[in-house]
Amino acid sequence: KLDLAQAEAVADLIDASTEAAARSASRSLAGVFSGRIHSLRGALVNLRMLVEATLDFPEEDIDFLQKADAAGQLGRLRAALAGVQAQAKQGALLRDGLQVVIAGQPNAGKSSLLNALAGAELAIVTPVAGTTRDVVQQTIQIEGVPLHVVDTAGLRDSPDVDEVEKIGIERAWGRIREADVVLFLHDLTRTDTATYQSADAAIAASLAEAVVSGVPVLHLWNKLDQSPSARTDLQGGLAISAKQGEGLEALRQRLLALAGWQQPGDGLFMARARHLQALQRVDEHLQQADGLLAARAEHLDLLAEELRLAQQALGEITGEFTADDLLGEIFSRFCIGK
Repeated sequence: KLDLAQAEAVADLIDASTEAAARSASRSLAGVFSGRIHSLRGALVNLRMLVEATLDFPEEDIDFLQKADAAGQLGRLRAALAGVQAQAKQGALLRDGLQVVIAGQPNAGKSSLLNALAGAELAIVTPVAGTTRDVVQQTIQIEGVPLHVVDTAGLRDSPDVDEVEKIGIERAWGRIREADVVLFLHDLTRTDTATYQSADAAIAASLAEAVVSGVPVLHLWNKLDQSPSARTDLQGGLAISAKQGEGLEALRQRLLALAGWQQPGDGLFMARARHLQALQRVDEHLQQADGLLAARAEHLDLLAEELRLAQQALGEITGEFTADDLLGEIFSRFCIGK
């Protein structure tokens, strides 16, 4: 019988866009992720059992929490949870990938960059401003991580912009607001032009307002092949040549770093956004429980509730663990009343 996480892995295996994603989905289907969750649940059930026994049977002259080193158990549980969270984030990245939006002024080389990263002529490239009027997207993979790269219309505010191009620019801003990473492309051949600098500054100000907090904006300085001696402040970004391919490998590695990707071992499993959210809630409840445990008898009821909520969040990943199950654990491990 498959649990919920394994059932989801069936769909993830079918939808896997890279070989690495398929392998990770297979591991989840085989129960690797579920096994990690069950291990966390076992440790959490043991803690709940100790707290509930202390609350329900105060006449027993035994300090269950101290005798079983509940504080040490909770510390080890939180450390194990952190490890599962880290792996789950990697697995979710393999499943969902990263939305990478290329933005900048017309003729900065956005379409050329998309073509270079994709290794195919997907977008039309001409010297005419406004050639790209709609978003063009291509999914590529870097070390097995899918990147959904989006080319957008050149951002400009000019009387030459017609209605069709305006729609393209509006769509570009829409995709920028949804991005996980924004590549702000600059043209090295025009950086010493006042009008170009002014337009770039206006785009930078608009990006600061449009981009979701925490989403990185990576500055790319394109056309290095045409301006090899150009001197400019890279603002923590990279100088590249989309036409010649120079700097693209550094760009790929920077994208992986921004995504938080780490070279995985053989046990990486697939995970979904809902799994990450559930694990985050578990972490928050265990953090609260840690503080309450220090207060011991004063807040044991609140401690019990935080542990219950932590287990409830954990149960959302694979399935539920009922109150009757917990009661069974208590009576199976303690000879209450003797």
